[in-house]
Amino acid sequence: MSLKRILTIFLVSLIPGVCAAQDWPSLWKSYVTGFMDNQMRVIDHDAGDRTTSEGQAYGMFFALVANDRQHFDGLLHWTEQNLAENDLSGHLPAWLWGHGKDNQWGVLDKNSAADADLWMAYTLLEAGKAWNEPRYTQLGTALARRIASEEVIDVPGLGTTLAPGSTGFQHGNSYRLNASYVPPQLVLRLGQLLPEGPWQKVAESVPALISDSSPHGFASDWIDYKSDATPPSTPTIGSYDAIRVYLWAGMLDGSTSHRDAILKSIAGMQNYLHVNAVPPAKVRPDGTIEDPNGPVGFSGALLPYASALGENQIRDQQMLRIRSDLKPQTGLLGAPAKYYDQNLALFGLGFMQRQFWFDAGGALKLKWKGE
Repeated sequence: MSLKRILTIFLVSLIPGVCAAQDWPSLWKSYVTGFMDNQMRVIDHDAGDRTTSEGQAYGMFFALVANDRQHFDGLLHWTEQNLAENDLSGHLPAWLWGHGKDNQWGVLDKNSAADADLWMAYTLLEAGKAWNEPRYTQLGTALARRIASEEVIDVPGLGTTLAPGSTGFQHGNSYRLNASYVPPQLVLRLGQLLPEGPWQKVAESVPALISDSSPHGFASDWIDYKSDATPPSTPTIGSYDAIRVYLWAGMLDGSTSHRDAILKSIAGMQNYLHVNAVPPAKVRPDGTIEDPNGPVGFSGALLPYASALGENQIRDQQMLRIRSDLKPQTGLLGAPAKYYDQNLALFGLGFMQRQFWFDAGGALKLKWKGE
């Protein structure tokens, strides 16, 4: 065993509560205190106190994982009332709400964000099952069907996939896509629950979308597909969106179809972390590093990825960084605590502490259900 490996294990062991099961519930409670108001909207304090459909969707998912129905219902109600014209079954939620130029608070951009919509539909369906609540199931079904109608598209050379929003991502024969918007387990599960929809076809295109977005082993934030161009796809820089590609892939069940191929296509991060303790913040499309100093939330996102690859040293290094950055005064990561860091950590730590996981078909498994 290398000296570096021994030192990492020793340092991790010195940090109180490194593997304590109560860590994730405590982080969730601190997140509620730090980023949620009494209206039950999730607030990004670093972006003008805005609220996004992403924040609401993630909050609903974490509330389900925590068996926190009070916050789940509050988040859902605020989202319906403020982002979906009080009818989530009839309207995709607007992605952005905040303080406008007219000094009024309200919707700033009515366009949808398909990743938030997908997480919200999935979470509603799983909440209906977990809490035996038909209204959640009905709402999740209606939302998933609306996503299929307004955000699922056919891209020449790729197949059926999820556009990042209902408008603005297709111009003629050019399509701008985002691999982090399509967690494989979510679309697989929708394919099971709603077999009449396009979800199985969407799931079939995900491995190619991730591979095309990662030509040098690093995931990209965005990729442009052009059917009449050579090459037909052009990835962009990999950063705050792309980090979620590693997160979703790492949380796949070991027997999920194409899981190993997906992990292999994003092996650049694995190789990089063999010699660098901190994940990069920005990676250029050619695989070179533009900014080596990724925020602490990136380390949280990479915990399941490292675990899936059997990279225990990488996992321990990232865990050490997270624990070192946890502030006892707030119970959150960083000072000041950043919205996105906490979300990535809630996903990564929740999965690692077995608060939740997914089976091979994408069904959600919950610790509090005794599953």
